[in-house]
Amino acid sequence: MDMHIEFCGYSFHTEGFYSSFKTGMGGYLFRLQTEGTCEVVVRGEHILIEKGDLLLVKPEDEYEILIAEGQNSGDYHLLFSGTWMDDWWNQSPKPTTVRVDLDDEFLSLWRFIISEFRRPDMEKNDALTNHLLRALCLSLERTITERSPGFKRPYVVTRMMRYIEEHAIEQTFTIDHVATCANLSVSRSVHLFKDYVGKTMIAYAQQVRLSAAIDQMTYTNQTLETIAYNCGFGAYSYFHRVFKKHYGVAPGEYRRKDS
Repeated sequence: MDMHIEFCGYSFHTEGFYSSFKTGMGGYLFRLQTEGTCEVVVRGEHILIEKGDLLLVKPEDEYEILIAEGQNSGDYHLLFSGTWMDDWWNQSPKPTTVRVDLDDEFLSLWRFIISEFRRPDMEKNDALTNHLLRALCLSLERTITERSPGFKRPYVVTRMMRYIEEHAIEQTFTIDHVATCANLSVSRSVHLFKDYVGKTMIAYAQQVRLSAAIDQMTYTNQTLETIAYNCGFGAYSYFHRVFKKHYGVAPGEYRRKDS
């Protein structure tokens, strides 16, 4: 097996807690703060960890954690090792902490790893666990890149893009929701998005909807009216107009040619 998990899980502390690893932990530690705060010391540096902070510690790093008496602190934690992980860690500089969005996509991946780790040995799937760990690392790599100061757009714009990609096909999707996810006013979010993405939020949402519609037209036998609704267009007449403007043919003709 390429990678091995020493431990992983979720902890919630309501009482004081302290732990120290003066000679390192022998594996790579990922620790995601989901509730409250705590204080850690990594290589002699004192760091306040707040909700949404992901801590990354390499095997030989001196590490201490302190949760004060009466302080609430919740976290996902994972200690693992392997040659793939060594290569991934060394291929680019890794920050000690990075702020991540506590969204369902990221947390679901972490929970999936925990559930696999807790299975009886005879039912564990090492290949699946390896793929899940790699997916977690690669997802984190993208976050580190997108949050770096030299990235091509502010992270708040990336956050809006990800929200649209996830929610555009929902019937309740609105620009107001996108602005709320970014903690910006509607006018500010609209201008910032257009400046860095080069198209409006509605145009970007339509791109996501059309892509979803193409998939359903290709791989399902659902009616075009149903697909229009499923992909966030509502009425078929609106879907027909948007689709023909983008692809130059009506949805029905496109489907016949592709079949």
